[in-house]
Amino acid sequence: MRTLLIATVALFAALSPAQDDKAKKFEITKEVQQQIDGWKKTVAGWAADKVVAEAVLEQNKKGPLEGMDNKKWKTLRRRGAEIDPFTTNAAAKSLGDSAKGSNGVVSEAFLNAQKGEKVAFLEKTSSYLHAGSAKFDVPFQKLQSWQGEPEFDESSQTYAIQVAVPVLDPKDQKKAIGVLVVGLNLTQMANPKPPTPAK
Repeated sequence: MRTLLIATVALFAALSPAQDDKAKKFEITKEVQQQIDGWKKTVAGWAADKVVAEAVLEQNKKGPLEGMDNKKWKTLRRRGAEIDPFTTNAAAKSLGDSAKGSNGVVSEAFLNAQKGEKVAFLEKTSSYLHAGSAKFDVPFQKLQSWQGEPEFDESSQTYAIQVAVPVLDPKDQKKAIGVLVVGLNLTQMANPKPPTPAK
């Protein structure tokens, strides 16, 4: 029994490094990068939507939730009185409708106001404030799109990557008022599902 246990532990130890390297092994081919670049333009269109921009402007007048930081945010449940407004407001519904038309490519979307706090999202994010991270700072400060590194999601057994774009002031396109971050399913992009036949 003890020998079997030792062998099992050794097997898991041997497998673990390979699992950790999964994300590093995903190769973003030229074709996949072209798709990502296309999605950046699509996401920029979502960020320019009137409903999205107005939601950010409104949040910028209020500022972050009083006393809310990332540590406290992590203790909140995925659903509840404090979270539901972020998933049911007009901006969240607009993003949700856009994501539904992505044929499974869009895995997440969240909208940030000028201090990095959340305005809307499809599912509760791991952090409430993203100011200080490249995904927020690059689009907000440089008015450029940002692209993260491929990540492997154990639960869905898929690879994903995040892209972010600035939400521009409708009255001044040279000024960012917030940032929209969208997760893209790389596995789906590399192996697209055929469209569902119409009934």
